[in-house]
Order: sequence, then C-alpha cells, then structure tokens
Amino acid sequence: MYDDLKQRAIDLGKTASSSDIIFDALRDSIISGSLKAGASIRQEYIAKIFNVSRIPVREALKRLESQGLVRNERYKGAIVSSPNKEEIREIYEIRLLLEPNIIRYAVQNMSKGTLRIASECLDKLAAEQDSSKWGELNRQFHEALYRDAGRPIHLKIVNDSIDRIDSYIRAQLNLSGGMEKAHEEHLAILEACEVGDVEKAYELTARHIKDSYSTVMKHLGHKGAVLD
Repeated sequence: MYDDLKQRAIDLGKTASSSDIIFDALRDSIISGSLKAGASIRQEYIAKIFNVSRIPVREALKRLESQGLVRNERYKGAIVSSPNKEEIREIYEIRLLLEPNIIRYAVQNMSKGTLRIASECLDKLAAEQDSSKWGELNRQFHEALYRDAGRPIHLKIVNDSIDRIDSYIRAQLNLSGGMEKAHEEHLAILEACEVGDVEKAYELTARHIKDSYSTVMKHLGHKGAVLD
C-alpha cells in the first residue's frame, strides 16, 4: 500500500519544506489510487519512511483534510476519504459553473503555443496504452486549455474539486467506450479553441462535464442521473 511513498521517500530530516513534500506524495498516492478510499494513514509510519518527526506529517494531513481527501475518525486517525453521491453531484456542479467560463476566457487569449501543448497532450492521451496514466493525461489536456484564462483562483477551485473525484474520472475513462467518447469530445473542444469559437468551446465543455457526471453516476449504480 505504501510502495509509491517508499519510492519517493528521501531523508527530509533537515529539509524545511518536508511538510510540502509529504503532502505532495500523499496527495499523488491518493489520487492515483495507490492509497485507496478507507485506507488508514499511519502517522508514525509516514514519519519513519521520510525520516521526520510527526509534526510535518500532521501538517500535511491537515492540508489533505481541508481538501477533502482525508478525514479524521476517532480511534482510527487519518483515513482516505471518498465522496458520497451528494458530494459528487456538488463537485460536478462546481465544475459546470466554472470550467465553461474558464475556457471562454481562455479562448479569447489563447496562444499558438498553448494550442500546440494541448494538441500534444491529446495525442499522448490517445496513444497511451497504460490506462493508469489516462487520468493524469486527461487533466493535463484540460489544464493546457485553461492556462490562458487568467483565472488562477478559479483554476485552484477546479483542481481541488477534481482531486476529490479523480479516481471516478479514471474509472469512467476505463469503461467500455469511455476513452473513445472522451477523445471525440476532447477533439471537438480543441477544434473550437483552434478556430477561436468562444461559445462553441463553452457549450462543448459544459456538455463534456455533464456527460462525465452521468457516466460516473451510472458506474456507481445511479442510472439516469442528470446534471442540469
């Protein structure tokens, strides 16, 4: 369960940013699924493999808790959390409110360099055979399209929200036909950006988020769930 953390562990005894490094390592392990929902995070073990006291570990866990990735339970300590049906809907509602507007701002200022990066991300995603990497490549594609929006606070809220449902997005892409459908939608969004069609990029992004929500909820056994 801690294999990913062991690979990233270094001697942090004299490192001022040890809390940040532990936070990043734990966050990546949770998002990748290496640390699964319900898993207990033992402070003493994390402190040992990073060669630090428990203080930076506690600081990292507090940050993870504030993002909803970890919860504290009496007698159990820190547990990897998992959003329920209502929380997943709210997260997608946040995405639907923000992301179409972000891409609207971005398209108006989108550079050729950004379009090239987004196209390269899409090519990598389409060519990648390792499904465990699809989630991160999918995120990189969307982040590339949003980078010229000039809305860093919006983007932070979106990224924090996606962190909480990343495992479900990866599961959605792994469903039969999920990757093919996502690729078609991504390609249409990119093409709208390339021709500078602001409203089409807005509409396609909104539809993409709604489709993702419906597919995720169907995967979880909630058929017919629609995001308005």
